[in-house]
Amino acid sequence: MKKVDVICIGAAIVDIPLYPVGEFIFEHVSYPLDDISMKIGGDAINEATIITRLGHKVSLMSVVGSDGAGMFIREFAEKNGILTDNLKVDEKMTTSLNIGMVREDGERTFITNRNGSLWKMGLDSISLKEIKDAKILSLASIFNNPLLNNDALVSIFQKAKEENMLICADMVKSRLGETLEDIKEALSYVDYFFPNYEEAADLTGKEDLKEIADIFLALGVKNVLIKIGKQGCFIKNADVEKIVPAFKKDSSVKIDTIGAGDNFVSGFISELLNGKGFEECAYFGNATAAVSIESLGATTGVKSRRQVEEMINNYK
Repeated sequence: MKKVDVICIGAAIVDIPLYPVGEFIFEHVSYPLDDISMKIGGDAINEATIITRLGHKVSLMSVVGSDGAGMFIREFAEKNGILTDNLKVDEKMTTSLNIGMVREDGERTFITNRNGSLWKMGLDSISLKEIKDAKILSLASIFNNPLLNNDALVSIFQKAKEENMLICADMVKSRLGETLEDIKEALSYVDYFFPNYEEAADLTGKEDLKEIADIFLALGVKNVLIKIGKQGCFIKNADVEKIVPAFKKDSSVKIDTIGAGDNFVSGFISELLNGKGFEECAYFGNATAAVSIESLGATTGVKSRRQVEEMINNYK
């Protein structure tokens, strides 16, 4: 019996989302927003939070500083039932804070601290011997932590495979100009890969969804899911090739896309743990993301599995 359903590896930081933000802000000396507050952010803790709320047992493998932001993260994780035995506290680090500038259409830009924990987390922050007793390892985002390069990822993925774990991996755009060549060995271990279209097109140099997916499959990825925003996601493996449509939103609903991709991955992994098929998992991932974007912040929308199921039932 596995003791944990998922080990999530990656960033655990603090987000400060600002909404709405645009060029009009700079026309004022001071501009009031409805809310400016600290919220949980970072791909790994986002996934750990939502997968836990969807009914599974998750261990967070990350690093924070011994500071106020780090304490905020640790308290949040413990309050939300996330296992924190592998959440390292490094007194030499500063916990990263991201300023998320969210435009009225829901799109956003992040301002990050290149000297914070997000940039300083490397293989030395991870205990390889603790990658065990879990069903799935989720590398929350390739490239998000620049020090987790191909060699580091291969070490992590090899240990996961030795433990008979499925490997899931999302990604962000490279921060240091890394190319597909730089991560192709690591990708060969991945069972489920979740780039969005812009990231995938940039990495492969292709525009066609099928061609992009085929490049990843040729490198050894078993299943490719390309997130395509309002359209949903494109899925492809040896047997399936199709678009799984997104849940359409009424134009009157204000949306915030911060963490939408993390919520999609979380929903997918949740259904994967429940033994569902490739397309069913993608559909549930879309539903989870649809719930998440109706609230400001990455982890404020999805509270329970029942909430996502209601989204599906109401949509039908």
